[in-house]
Amino acid sequence: MKRALGGIVAAILLLTQPAAAQSMLRDAETEALLNDMSRPIAVAAGLDPRNFNVVLLQDKSINAFVAGGQTVYIHSGLIDAADDANEVQGVVAHEIGHIVGGHVPLAGRGMAPATGITVLSLLLGVAAMAAGAGEAGAGILAAGQQAAMGSYLAFSRTQESSADAAGARFLRGANISGQGMLDFFKKLQNMEYRLAIPQDNGYQRTHPLTGERIANLTQDVQASPSFKAPTDQALETRFKRVQAKLRGYVSDPKDTLRRYPASDQSVYAHYARAYAYHKSGYPEQAAAETLALVKAAPDDPYFLELEGQILLESGKPKDALAPLREATERTRSSPLIAATFGHALIAAEDPALLDEAERVLKQAIARDNQNPFAWYQLSILYERRGDPARVALAMAEYASLAGDSRMALASARRAMGLLPQGSRDWIRAQDIQMTSQTAFEEEQRQRRRRGG
Repeated sequence: MKRALGGIVAAILLLTQPAAAQSMLRDAETEALLNDMSRPIAVAAGLDPRNFNVVLLQDKSINAFVAGGQTVYIHSGLIDAADDANEVQGVVAHEIGHIVGGHVPLAGRGMAPATGITVLSLLLGVAAMAAGAGEAGAGILAAGQQAAMGSYLAFSRTQESSADAAGARFLRGANISGQGMLDFFKKLQNMEYRLAIPQDNGYQRTHPLTGERIANLTQDVQASPSFKAPTDQALETRFKRVQAKLRGYVSDPKDTLRRYPASDQSVYAHYARAYAYHKSGYPEQAAAETLALVKAAPDDPYFLELEGQILLESGKPKDALAPLREATERTRSSPLIAATFGHALIAAEDPALLDEAERVLKQAIARDNQNPFAWYQLSILYERRGDPARVALAMAEYASLAGDSRMALASARRAMGLLPQGSRDWIRAQDIQMTSQTAFEEEQRQRRRRGG
């Protein structure tokens, strides 16, 4: 895992700020898992899997949402709370139901994460928690607050019910059990009971409460031939690994070590503790946990990635090269792992490695050009080579992806002044200059409105 340009640099590789103002977590293993879990559902829904994405956000709340397009956003808290992969598949299926149904997201209503149609919209109480009401059950029942929340969460009963039904249908088409969808709804129902939301409140007129939704779903889900479809054990094992990895990265290390004590010698526990120790600044303990993983599965690319990551961030970039090179090769040049490998090649401060670093980073960007970390590393490489034009262009790409329109605009203008006019790179710099200019002007207008 990685925060912008610091902290843990690789295994969950990238932390950026999307429009929803939540942090995006990027990791090769996690993205491969979410893709494999969701692809059959997307195909059953008639979506082109090449255009469909599942994005993980760092947020401890139990939530998922869509915000237009063909992307499902899942909070890390939902992965943490899920009992198994099938529950997450149920949530994804429900959100795909919103996508296919063409339901209009709640954008710009001022309630993070109300940038889309959310799982939190299932419950008034949970939505109130998202808005900052916490456990104050009495407060959320006030008529004025109910009306305000209704303006935030004005989804129709028809939309929510149709998303449920569509999700169950897509699971059936993918030959995936709908048991996880029911189980997850029951989790929300328990939250509803804990918040003591009255069953006759006005919110019921626009949202079917969880108990009603479970009743409506149960018949369809249980009648499906896929209801008793066996769990994919390989997928479940991968899910437990990613869940442990995520807990080690996101949770307080003390909580992680309590959940996964030293007496637990499972792969999941070693994985979680490795991240917890590394996050806490205990490289020797982190290395010991990683060594146990690599010994158990010496060819596992994600364990090799973690080994290289810890070495790199412990100030041993040359030692990190071998495991990161092998991890990159074994994942067929995963763009996220390759970006970390490129970083290690540059950090080794050996001019003889710069050609390989450039090749690796360019391959990473060719497969995923939405990776600001890779662009930033390229800017360092070009600076080492004394190529200011390409330093400026790489920084323009980085700043544009990082949402820094001022830096993107300045860097793009500098690149245009240094590159041959009309060349491919000059045209790319011009594109960034134009989009950044528009974004910067809009930011200035918004700032003036707030100031007024």
